[in-house]
Amino acid sequence: MSIYDYSIVDRNGKKLSLKEYKGKVLIIVNTATGCGFTPQYEGLEKLYKEYHEKGLEIIDIPCNQFGNQAN
Repeated sequence: MSIYDYSIVDRNGKKLSLKEYKGKVLIIVNTATGCGFTPQYEGLEKLYKEYHEKGLEIIDIPCNQFGNQAN
């Protein structure tokens, strides 16, 4: 089994197969999207802008384990 055998649900409730990202470099992160303590977003955005054209994709999967701070 590989990462491409999994699916996630996007923010609109649509099932998204990770097969769509095959051949790309993935960074998968878990963050509290509504939390004020997310300094990692700045670095992730910089990486994305610099490497997206070369195949980088960043997938943020909030799980709400941070006190209901996921949006």
